[in-house]
Amino acid sequence: MRKEPSSRFIKVRCSSCKNEQNIFGKPSSIVKCLVCNKTLAEPTGGKAKIKARILEVLEWISQKKMRLSYVL
Repeated sequence: MRKEPSSRFIKVRCSSCKNEQNIFGKPSSIVKCLVCNKTLAEPTGGKAKIKARILEVLEWISQKKMRLSYVL
């Protein structure tokens, strides 16, 4: 049995332009909005300091489930 990764992707909404964007939960550099260039998240050496509204935390899909979804 494999251990699930502790890192996640997060869907956020920019407070300035309302753009929705998926970002990594543990970034190594500042993450900016692709539309207005406002800072959405800052690295802290672990989990990011999120400066935007979090809409959803996206879960990992295991490779086994992914293969099954393609077969169906």
